[in-house]
Amino acid sequence: MPDSRAATVPSPSVPSSNRTRLLASFLAVYLIWGSTYLAIRFAIETLPPLLMAGARFLLAGTIMFTWAWLSGARPSRAHWIAGAIMGILLLAGGNGLVVWAEQSLPSSLTALLISMTPLWMALIDWLRPGGVRPSLPVAAGLALGFAGIVLLVAPWERGAGASTLNLGGIALVLIASCSWAAGSLYGRGAKLPASPVLGTGIEMLAGGGVLLAAALLAGEAGQLHLDHVSARSGLAFVYLIIFGSIVAFTAYVWLLKHTTIARASTYAYVNPVVAVFLGWAFAGEQLTGRTWLAAAVIVAAVVIITTFRGRAVAPSPTEATSADDRALPGPALAGTRK
Repeated sequence: MPDSRAATVPSPSVPSSNRTRLLASFLAVYLIWGSTYLAIRFAIETLPPLLMAGARFLLAGTIMFTWAWLSGARPSRAHWIAGAIMGILLLAGGNGLVVWAEQSLPSSLTALLISMTPLWMALIDWLRPGGVRPSLPVAAGLALGFAGIVLLVAPWERGAGASTLNLGGIALVLIASCSWAAGSLYGRGAKLPASPVLGTGIEMLAGGGVLLAAALLAGEAGQLHLDHVSARSGLAFVYLIIFGSIVAFTAYVWLLKHTTIARASTYAYVNPVVAVFLGWAFAGEQLTGRTWLAAAVIVAAVVIITTFRGRAVAPSPTEATSADDRALPGPALAGTRK
């Protein structure tokens, strides 16, 4: 999730020759990461969920780690430990639970619930020892966010004839969002590699390894029948590796170097809208007026929380930059939790 404290960093100038790439990078982050929820739904139609997620991150992590290694980056023991902790929180907990939940939840609903990660970040940051008490606007944003979740889930519609949602799946997504928030907060002070590609590779290898172990314990190896894997699932799996985990990540890292963190992090507001539209257009997921209203309330809450949390802490540009460098693998992997 974005660290909005970096909103005070002056915007780097963008040469005219880079403007096309700037636009392309924003589109990649907006559209690709917004589409990964639907891609996950398609992938697990005929692929075991945890096995799919574990294999995805192990393959993508191997590619990124090798890329960084060939570029001269070398991890220390401390880098491996910090990266493993983040990989477990962000990918095994954050992404793994999302993948599992999408067996019973629409991808659009999952995306909207996951977009509430800034809410959990604010709460965890407040409740931890020595935490930061939210300001009045942030508290209002938290209240608005919870109202959006209630409106989306609509518990008053339970009962005969109601279009019920899987409460277990909803709980898993909310836990996944909390895990992602905890991992992102941990990443702010973790000893991570200077190379974001190397750091992300370590996180993917660790998270993918845990997911693969969980898949084996759950007996998913016996559920994999390659002759039964549909072309749509196979293509979605490849898409998640190449585009969701590598292309969009590379575009995001480039954006971090050529624009402000605040602008690059606007994907957090756009991705849920993209996911909702794609779920409706390509998976026939139902969109009601209440869904759109809940989406608007949730996005508004996210904007309020990230904006006013950023104003509450105003470090010098050097401090803000260093803080975000340490947290880079967390927010940069936002798309990979999907």
